[in-house]
Amino acid sequence: MKGVIAAFTVGIFMLCVLSFPRLSYAQNRGLNDPKENSATELRFDELYSKYGVLGLELSPKAKSLAGKSIRVLGYVAPPLKAEAAFFVLMRAPASVCPFCSTDADWPVDIMVVYPRQTGQQPHSATPMAVTGRLELGSKIDRDTGFVSHVRIVDAELQKLR
Repeated sequence: MKGVIAAFTVGIFMLCVLSFPRLSYAQNRGLNDPKENSATELRFDELYSKYGVLGLELSPKAKSLAGKSIRVLGYVAPPLKAEAAFFVLMRAPASVCPFCSTDADWPVDIMVVYPRQTGQQPHSATPMAVTGRLELGSKIDRDTGFVSHVRIVDAELQKLR
């Protein structure tokens, strides 16, 4: 029964996420040409090759970019804790914390971002271009206890609007 509930919860979350607007990589008129930037573009839909009640499987592209500079477009999620050294980047804007409303497994459309400069916490629902080094694998933030599976560290932030 627990597996059925988890599958239903993940399904509802995915339905909600897929109905939100997405940032278009073609709409980045104010950003540097990706060819001039050494960072590789990574989209949220390129993170995992499989996901469901049996877990998540990172895509070959995500695995190949581990430890390398990437660039991701997304929206800043509402802060989990005001004093956290990180924020959560999501594929679509959200008005509530993605972890606060259900006991669903790790959402597939988020990345944890550790900015290069401390105290660089953007406002919620802000569309951003984030460039930094991709880290993969489970990690516990020592200050908050938050567990992440995908992180962008040493990140530079740029508002899109």
